Amino acid sequence: MASMTDDTAPFADPEGFEQAAELLASARRITVLTGAGVSTDSGIPDFRGPQGLWTTDPHAQAMSDIDCYMGDVDVRRRTWLARRAHQVWEAAPNAAHRALADLASAGRLHALITQNIDGLHQAAGVPDDEVIEVHGTMLRVMCMSCGLRTPSAAVLARLDDESDPRCVECGGIQKSDTISFGQRLDPEVIERAAEAARECDAFVAIGTSLTVHPVAGLCDVAMMARASLVVVNAEPTPYDDYASAVLHDPIGDVVPALVKRALAG
Repeated sequence: MASMTDDTAPFADPEGFEQAAELLASARRITVLTGAGVSTDSGIPDFRGPQGLWTTDPHAQAMSDIDCYMGDVDVRRRTWLARRAHQVWEAAPNAAHRALADLASAGRLHALITQNIDGLHQAAGVPDDEVIEVHGTMLRVMCMSCGLRTPSAAVLARLDDESDPRCVECGGIQKSDTISFGQRLDPEVIERAAEAARECDAFVAIGTSLTVHPVAGLCDVAMMARASLVVVNAEPTPYDDYASAVLHDPIGDVVPALVKRALAG
């Protein structure tokens, strides 16, 4: 192992940081999986954390349930208002987003799989074709009847006149183009994510609890293909014991430092 540098000084586990940095520096293909923890520094709350959306608002989870949404116009009305007031419309990429964009610019990012629906990775500069959005995006709206996709801004602009804006083509119920509880993940998207996990040398899970499957199982896919696993998350995850390196430092500090060392290496 290389000697520790000043880059490791701020971190709780300097040896763990050094191990993670060496793994990324030597990897030819790095696949990254991100969760809500990557976007909290941009002012977007996570879901399950102590200050998470579902923790602080017991009604919020119902708005993410497809049966509740489709069957109750009042739930849809509350959901549309919550979408219009969401922090994402004012959010900007943070240091972690920008660091991962630097990794992509340097040609070291094989793929970026994200559970997030905020589009901040693309806003930071990661090319669309390198981002795999397993839970969809709230930047688009989809008609549940005819499948028409519309930019969210165009639908949200109608809320002053329509509390439950319907599809302009067929009159069907619309919702953000995201995966709700009770909806099936797109099998083609999941297979693309699994392929990215199988093909990498290093698999880095950042800001995700790794408790939601099948996405969490991508760690297993990567390790079975002999990739090294690096976990960066504030709280422990079920995969910590199997990872080559685990870092519980603030994501906005440790991810830029890791990318800087990886690119220097």
